[in-house]
Amino acid sequence: MPNKIRVLIIDDSALMRAMLSEMINAAPDLEVVGAAPDAPSAREMIKALNPDVLTLDFHMPKMDGIEFLERLMRLRPMPVVMVSAFTEAGSETTLKALELGAVDFIGKPRADGRRMDDYAEELADKIRAAKGARLRRQATAPTPSTPTASQPASTAGLLGARAAAAGRIIFVGASTGGTEALKEFLLGIPADCPPILIVQHMPESFTASFAKRLDGLCAPQVIEAQGNEKLEPGKVFIAPGHSHLQIRRAATGYVTELLATAPVNRHRPSVDVLFDSAASLVGRQAIGVILTGMGKDGAQGLLRMRQAGAHTFGQDEATCVVYGMPREAFIIGAVGEQSPLGDIARRVLAAVR
Repeated sequence: MPNKIRVLIIDDSALMRAMLSEMINAAPDLEVVGAAPDAPSAREMIKALNPDVLTLDFHMPKMDGIEFLERLMRLRPMPVVMVSAFTEAGSETTLKALELGAVDFIGKPRADGRRMDDYAEELADKIRAAKGARLRRQATAPTPSTPTASQPASTAGLLGARAAAAGRIIFVGASTGGTEALKEFLLGIPADCPPILIVQHMPESFTASFAKRLDGLCAPQVIEAQGNEKLEPGKVFIAPGHSHLQIRRAATGYVTELLATAPVNRHRPSVDVLFDSAASLVGRQAIGVILTGMGKDGAQGLLRMRQAGAHTFGQDEATCVVYGMPREAFIIGAVGEQSPLGDIARRVLAAVR
Protein backbone atom coordinates (compact mmCIF):
# COMPACT_ATOMS: atom_id res chain seq x y z
CA MET A 1 0.00 0.00 0.00
CA PRO A 2 1.35 3.50 -0.82
CA ASN A 3 2.50 5.69 2.02
CA LYS A 4 -0.34 7.37 3.86
CA ILE A 5 -0.83 11.14 3.66
CA ARG A 6 0.49 12.55 6.94
CA VAL A 7 -1.74 15.23 8.47
CA LEU A 8 -1.07 17.71 11.27
CA ILE A 9 -4.16 19.23 12.92
CA ILE A 10 -3.86 22.75 14.38
CA ASP A 11 -6.83 23.78 16.53
CA ASP A 12 -7.16 25.28 20.01
CA SER A 13 -10.17 23.06 20.87
CA ALA A 14 -9.32 19.65 22.30
CA LEU A 15 -12.76 18.37 21.25
CA MET A 16 -12.23 19.57 17.67
CA ARG A 17 -8.76 18.01 17.54
CA ALA A 18 -10.24 14.71 18.70
CA MET A 19 -13.14 14.83 16.21
CA LEU A 20 -10.92 15.69 13.25
CA SER A 21 -8.36 13.05 14.25
CA GLU A 22 -10.99 10.31 14.42
CA MET A 23 -12.43 11.23 11.00
CA ILE A 24 -9.06 11.54 9.27
CA ASN A 25 -7.65 8.34 10.75
CA ALA A 26 -10.75 6.45 9.57
CA ALA A 27 -9.66 6.99 5.94
CA PRO A 28 -7.34 4.15 4.87
CA ASP A 29 -4.89 6.46 3.07
CA LEU A 30 -4.67 9.22 5.72
CA GLU A 31 -3.11 9.39 9.16
CA VAL A 32 -2.88 12.10 11.80
CA VAL A 33 0.73 12.44 12.92
CA GLY A 34 0.12 15.22 15.43
CA ALA A 35 -2.39 17.71 16.84
CA ALA A 36 -1.26 21.16 17.98
CA PRO A 37 -3.27 23.58 20.16
CA ASP A 38 -1.48 26.74 19.02
CA ALA A 39 1.03 28.19 16.55
CA PRO A 40 4.24 27.71 18.62
CA SER A 41 3.41 24.03 19.15
CA ALA A 42 2.55 23.68 15.46
CA ARG A 43 5.92 25.13 14.40
CA GLU A 44 7.78 22.56 16.49
CA MET A 45 5.61 19.69 15.23
CA ILE A 46 6.12 20.71 11.60
CA LYS A 47 9.89 20.57 12.12
CA ALA A 48 9.78 17.26 13.99
CA LEU A 49 7.06 15.41 12.04
CA ASN A 50 7.31 16.85 8.50
CA PRO A 51 3.59 16.43 7.71
CA ASP A 52 2.23 16.45 4.15
CA VAL A 53 -0.88 18.55 4.85
CA LEU A 54 -2.04 20.86 7.65
CA THR A 55 -5.59 21.54 8.79
CA LEU A 56 -5.64 24.99 10.36
CA ASP A 57 -8.15 26.81 12.56
CA PHE A 58 -8.45 30.60 12.48
CA HIS A 59 -9.02 31.32 16.15
CA MET A 60 -6.07 30.30 18.30
CA PRO A 61 -4.22 31.75 21.29
CA LYS A 62 -0.77 33.39 20.90
CA MET A 63 -1.08 33.77 17.11
CA ASP A 64 -4.21 33.57 14.94
CA GLY A 65 -4.47 31.30 11.94
CA ILE A 66 -4.08 34.05 9.33
CA GLU A 67 -0.83 35.35 10.81
CA PHE A 68 0.47 31.79 11.14
CA LEU A 69 -0.51 31.00 7.54
CA GLU A 70 1.15 34.15 6.22
CA ARG A 71 4.44 33.27 7.93
CA LEU A 72 4.19 29.61 6.91
CA MET A 73 3.67 30.37 3.21
CA ARG A 74 6.57 32.79 3.25
CA LEU A 75 9.05 30.57 5.10
CA ARG A 76 7.96 26.98 4.44
CA PRO A 77 5.09 26.71 1.92
CA MET A 78 3.01 23.58 2.35
CA PRO A 79 -0.57 22.45 1.64
CA VAL A 80 -3.11 23.88 4.09
CA VAL A 81 -6.84 23.19 4.44
CA MET A 82 -8.52 25.87 6.56
CA VAL A 83 -11.23 24.79 9.03
CA SER A 84 -13.65 27.71 9.14
CA ALA A 85 -16.93 28.72 10.73
CA PHE A 86 -19.45 29.38 7.96
CA THR A 87 -20.33 32.94 9.00
CA GLU A 88 -19.99 36.28 7.22
CA ALA A 89 -16.90 37.11 9.27
CA GLY A 90 -15.58 33.62 8.69
CA SER A 91 -16.03 33.99 4.94
CA GLU A 92 -13.95 37.17 4.83
CA THR A 93 -11.17 35.49 6.77
CA THR A 94 -11.33 32.38 4.61
CA LEU A 95 -11.05 34.40 1.39
CA LYS A 96 -7.99 36.10 2.88
CA ALA A 97 -6.51 32.68 3.68
CA LEU A 98 -7.05 31.48 0.11
CA GLU A 99 -5.40 34.67 -1.12
CA LEU A 100 -2.40 33.90 1.10
CA GLY A 101 -2.05 30.41 -0.37
CA ALA A 102 -4.31 28.00 1.51
CA VAL A 103 -5.45 25.28 -0.91
CA ASP A 104 -9.01 24.86 0.33
CA PHE A 105 -11.35 25.20 3.29
CA ILE A 106 -14.10 23.30 5.08
CA GLY A 107 -16.56 24.22 7.80
CA LYS A 108 -16.41 23.06 11.38
CA PRO A 109 -17.96 19.61 11.89
CA ARG A 110 -21.26 19.55 13.72
CA ALA A 111 -22.43 16.88 16.15
CA ASP A 112 -25.02 15.61 13.67
CA GLY A 113 -24.65 11.87 13.14
CA ARG A 114 -26.63 11.87 9.90
CA ARG A 115 -24.21 14.29 8.23
CA MET A 116 -20.93 13.40 9.92
CA ASP A 117 -20.13 10.64 7.43
CA ASP A 118 -20.59 13.09 4.55
CA TYR A 119 -18.40 15.63 6.33
CA ALA A 120 -15.66 13.06 6.94
CA GLU A 121 -15.70 12.07 3.27
CA GLU A 122 -15.50 15.70 2.14
CA LEU A 123 -12.66 16.42 4.58
CA ALA A 124 -10.70 13.40 3.33
CA ASP A 125 -11.21 14.45 -0.30
CA LYS A 126 -9.96 17.96 0.42
CA ILE A 127 -6.86 16.63 2.20
CA ARG A 128 -6.08 14.32 -0.74
CA ALA A 129 -6.51 17.19 -3.20
CA ALA A 130 -4.32 19.45 -1.05
CA LYS A 131 -1.54 16.86 -1.02
CA GLY A 132 -1.37 16.95 -4.83
CA ALA A 133 -2.03 20.67 -5.22
CA ARG A 134 0.33 23.17 -6.78
CA LEU A 135 1.07 25.84 -4.22
CA ARG A 136 0.86 29.48 -5.24
CA ARG A 137 3.22 32.15 -4.05
CA GLN A 138 1.49 35.01 -2.26
CA ALA A 139 0.85 37.90 -4.62
CA THR A 140 -0.21 41.46 -3.92
CA ALA A 141 -3.53 42.16 -5.61
CA PRO A 142 -3.81 45.40 -7.58
CA THR A 143 -6.31 47.95 -6.36
CA PRO A 144 -9.11 49.04 -8.67
CA SER A 145 -7.50 52.44 -9.19
CA THR A 146 -4.15 50.99 -10.23
CA PRO A 147 -3.86 50.23 -13.96
CA THR A 148 -2.39 46.80 -14.64
CA ALA A 149 -1.11 45.09 -17.73
CA SER A 150 -3.77 42.41 -17.37
CA GLN A 151 -6.69 44.84 -17.04
CA PRO A 152 -7.50 46.19 -20.50
CA ALA A 153 -8.99 49.61 -20.98
CA SER A 154 -12.65 49.96 -21.95
CA THR A 155 -13.39 50.38 -25.63
CA ALA A 156 -16.15 52.93 -24.97
CA GLY A 157 -18.79 50.21 -24.80
CA LEU A 158 -18.07 48.81 -28.27
CA LEU A 159 -17.06 45.33 -27.13
CA GLY A 160 -20.14 44.86 -24.97
CA ALA A 161 -22.49 46.36 -27.55
CA ARG A 162 -21.14 44.20 -30.36
CA ALA A 163 -21.14 41.09 -28.18
CA ALA A 164 -24.72 41.80 -27.07
CA ALA A 165 -25.79 42.24 -30.67
CA ALA A 166 -24.22 38.87 -31.49
CA GLY A 167 -25.78 37.25 -28.40
CA ARG A 168 -22.39 36.46 -26.85
CA ILE A 169 -22.43 35.23 -23.23
CA ILE A 170 -19.49 33.83 -21.23
CA PHE A 171 -20.00 30.89 -18.83
CA VAL A 172 -17.32 29.95 -16.28
CA GLY A 173 -16.94 27.09 -13.78
CA ALA A 174 -14.35 26.56 -11.03
CA SER A 175 -13.78 24.81 -7.72
CA THR A 176 -10.63 24.22 -5.62
CA GLY A 177 -8.22 27.09 -6.29
CA GLY A 178 -10.94 28.92 -8.17
CA THR A 179 -11.27 31.99 -5.96
CA GLU A 180 -7.84 33.26 -6.99
CA ALA A 181 -8.08 31.89 -10.55
CA LEU A 182 -11.36 33.74 -11.10
CA LYS A 183 -9.82 36.92 -9.76
CA GLU A 184 -6.93 36.65 -12.22
CA PHE A 185 -9.32 35.85 -15.08
CA LEU A 186 -11.61 38.80 -14.33
CA LEU A 187 -8.68 41.21 -13.95
CA GLY A 188 -8.11 40.58 -17.66
CA ILE A 189 -11.71 41.41 -18.59
CA PRO A 190 -12.74 44.99 -19.53
CA ALA A 191 -15.69 46.89 -18.08
CA ASP A 192 -17.64 46.60 -21.34
CA CYS A 193 -17.50 42.79 -21.50
CA PRO A 194 -20.36 40.51 -22.54
CA PRO A 195 -22.46 39.12 -19.66
CA ILE A 196 -20.53 36.56 -17.61
CA LEU A 197 -22.05 33.86 -15.38
CA ILE A 198 -19.86 32.00 -12.88
CA VAL A 199 -20.29 28.91 -10.73
CA GLN A 200 -17.64 28.59 -8.02
CA HIS A 201 -18.18 25.76 -5.52
CA MET A 202 -18.55 27.45 -2.14
CA PRO A 203 -21.06 27.65 0.73
CA GLU A 204 -23.95 30.11 0.64
CA SER A 205 -22.48 32.26 3.41
CA PHE A 206 -19.39 32.89 1.25
CA THR A 207 -20.66 33.84 -2.20
CA ALA A 208 -21.88 37.35 -1.36
CA SER A 209 -18.52 38.22 0.22
CA PHE A 210 -16.70 36.69 -2.74
CA ALA A 211 -18.73 38.72 -5.25
CA LYS A 212 -18.16 41.90 -3.25
CA ARG A 213 -14.42 41.28 -3.12
CA LEU A 214 -14.22 40.71 -6.89
CA ASP A 215 -16.37 43.77 -7.55
CA GLY A 216 -13.86 45.92 -5.70
CA LEU A 217 -10.95 44.60 -7.78
CA CYS A 218 -12.28 44.09 -11.30
CA ALA A 219 -13.49 46.42 -14.04
CA PRO A 220 -16.90 44.79 -14.68
CA GLN A 221 -19.65 44.91 -12.05
CA VAL A 222 -19.66 41.66 -10.05
CA ILE A 223 -22.76 40.64 -8.08
CA GLU A 224 -24.21 37.56 -6.42
CA ALA A 225 -27.11 36.43 -8.61
CA GLN A 226 -30.55 36.81 -7.04
CA GLY A 227 -32.59 35.46 -9.97
CA ASN A 228 -34.47 37.22 -12.78
CA GLU A 229 -31.65 39.71 -13.48
CA LYS A 230 -31.35 40.67 -17.14
CA LEU A 231 -28.05 39.66 -18.74
CA GLU A 232 -26.38 42.91 -19.78
CA PRO A 233 -22.86 43.87 -20.93
CA GLY A 234 -20.45 44.72 -18.13
CA LYS A 235 -22.12 42.49 -15.54
CA VAL A 236 -20.75 39.35 -13.89
CA PHE A 237 -23.13 37.07 -11.95
CA ILE A 238 -21.80 34.71 -9.25
CA ALA A 239 -24.00 31.71 -8.40
CA PRO A 240 -25.17 31.86 -4.77
CA GLY A 241 -24.02 28.97 -2.64
CA HIS A 242 -27.56 27.73 -1.99
CA SER A 243 -28.83 27.32 -5.59
CA HIS A 244 -27.95 26.21 -9.08
CA LEU A 245 -27.56 29.07 -11.57
CA GLN A 246 -28.79 28.87 -15.13
CA ILE A 247 -30.30 31.19 -17.75
CA ARG A 248 -33.73 31.34 -19.33
CA ARG A 249 -35.37 33.33 -22.08
CA ALA A 250 -37.68 36.20 -21.14
CA ALA A 251 -39.52 38.86 -23.14
CA THR A 252 -36.59 41.26 -22.62
CA GLY A 253 -33.86 38.71 -23.43
CA TYR A 254 -31.95 36.25 -21.27
CA VAL A 255 -32.26 36.44 -17.48
CA THR A 256 -30.70 34.56 -14.56
CA GLU A 257 -32.62 31.75 -12.90
CA LEU A 258 -31.93 30.03 -9.57
CA LEU A 259 -32.92 26.44 -8.81
CA ALA A 260 -33.01 24.89 -5.33
CA THR A 261 -33.11 21.40 -6.82
CA ALA A 262 -30.97 18.41 -5.80
CA PRO A 263 -27.17 18.64 -6.03
CA VAL A 264 -25.57 17.57 -9.30
CA ASN A 265 -22.17 15.84 -9.09
CA ARG A 266 -22.50 16.37 -5.31
CA HIS A 267 -22.63 20.14 -5.81
CA ARG A 268 -25.20 22.89 -5.60
CA PRO A 269 -24.47 25.14 -7.40
CA SER A 270 -23.22 22.83 -10.14
CA VAL A 271 -21.17 23.89 -13.15
CA ASP A 272 -22.94 21.29 -15.30
CA VAL A 273 -26.34 22.93 -14.67
CA LEU A 274 -25.02 26.30 -15.85
CA PHE A 275 -23.22 24.85 -18.88
CA ASP A 276 -26.26 22.77 -19.90
CA SER A 277 -28.42 25.89 -20.06
CA ALA A 278 -25.73 27.56 -22.19
CA ALA A 279 -25.67 24.61 -24.60
CA SER A 280 -29.43 24.40 -24.99
CA LEU A 281 -30.23 28.12 -25.20
CA VAL A 282 -27.15 30.01 -26.46
CA GLY A 283 -25.35 27.41 -28.57
CA ARG A 284 -22.59 28.78 -30.81
CA GLN A 285 -22.89 32.29 -29.32
CA ALA A 286 -21.74 30.93 -25.93
CA ILE A 287 -18.18 30.78 -24.63
CA GLY A 288 -17.37 28.19 -21.94
CA VAL A 289 -14.43 28.27 -19.55
CA ILE A 290 -13.46 25.60 -17.01
CA LEU A 291 -10.84 26.46 -14.40
CA THR A 292 -8.96 24.72 -11.60
CA GLY A 293 -10.98 22.38 -9.40
CA MET A 294 -11.34 18.96 -7.83
CA GLY A 295 -13.68 16.38 -9.36
CA LYS A 296 -15.50 16.31 -12.69
CA ASP A 297 -18.32 18.84 -12.39
CA GLY A 298 -18.67 20.82 -15.60
CA ALA A 299 -16.91 18.37 -17.93
CA GLN A 300 -20.05 16.92 -19.51
CA GLY A 301 -21.74 20.32 -19.65
CA LEU A 302 -18.73 21.83 -21.41
CA LEU A 303 -18.79 18.96 -23.90
CA ARG A 304 -22.44 19.68 -24.66
CA MET A 305 -21.54 23.35 -25.13
CA ARG A 306 -18.80 22.45 -27.60
CA GLN A 307 -21.12 20.07 -29.46
CA ALA A 308 -23.61 22.95 -29.73
CA GLY A 309 -20.94 25.07 -31.43
CA ALA A 310 -19.61 27.10 -28.50
CA HIS A 311 -15.97 28.13 -28.07
CA THR A 312 -14.63 26.21 -25.04
CA PHE A 313 -11.50 26.84 -22.99
CA GLY A 314 -9.78 24.88 -20.22
CA GLN A 315 -7.03 25.88 -17.81
CA ASP A 316 -3.83 23.91 -18.35
CA GLU A 317 -2.30 21.54 -15.80
CA ALA A 318 0.75 23.68 -15.07
CA THR A 319 -1.29 26.63 -13.75
CA CYS A 320 -4.08 24.73 -11.95
CA VAL A 321 -4.01 24.39 -8.17
CA VAL A 322 -5.89 21.10 -8.73
CA TYR A 323 -6.02 19.73 -12.28
CA GLY A 324 -9.26 17.82 -11.83
CA MET A 325 -12.23 19.45 -13.56
CA PRO A 326 -10.19 20.79 -16.50
CA ARG A 327 -8.51 17.41 -16.88
CA GLU A 328 -11.83 15.53 -17.02
CA ALA A 329 -13.14 18.02 -19.59
CA PHE A 330 -9.98 17.74 -21.68
CA ILE A 331 -10.00 13.92 -21.66
CA ILE A 332 -13.55 13.70 -23.07
CA GLY A 333 -12.89 16.31 -25.77
CA ALA A 334 -14.87 19.14 -24.19
CA VAL A 335 -11.97 21.63 -24.27
CA GLY A 336 -11.44 23.32 -27.61
CA GLU A 337 -8.40 25.25 -26.42
CA GLN A 338 -6.26 24.60 -23.34
CA SER A 339 -4.27 27.57 -22.04
CA PRO A 340 -2.33 28.84 -19.03
CA LEU A 341 -4.50 30.84 -16.65
CA GLY A 342 -2.75 34.10 -17.56
CA ASP A 343 -3.74 33.71 -21.24
CA ILE A 344 -7.37 32.66 -20.89
CA ALA A 345 -8.94 36.13 -20.58
CA ARG A 346 -7.13 37.33 -23.70
CA ARG A 347 -8.15 34.26 -25.69
CA VAL A 348 -11.75 34.51 -24.52
CA LEU A 349 -11.87 38.19 -25.59
CA ALA A 350 -10.45 37.23 -28.97
CA ALA A 351 -13.26 34.68 -29.35
CA VAL A 352 -15.82 37.34 -28.37
CA ARG A 353 -14.51 39.70 -31.05
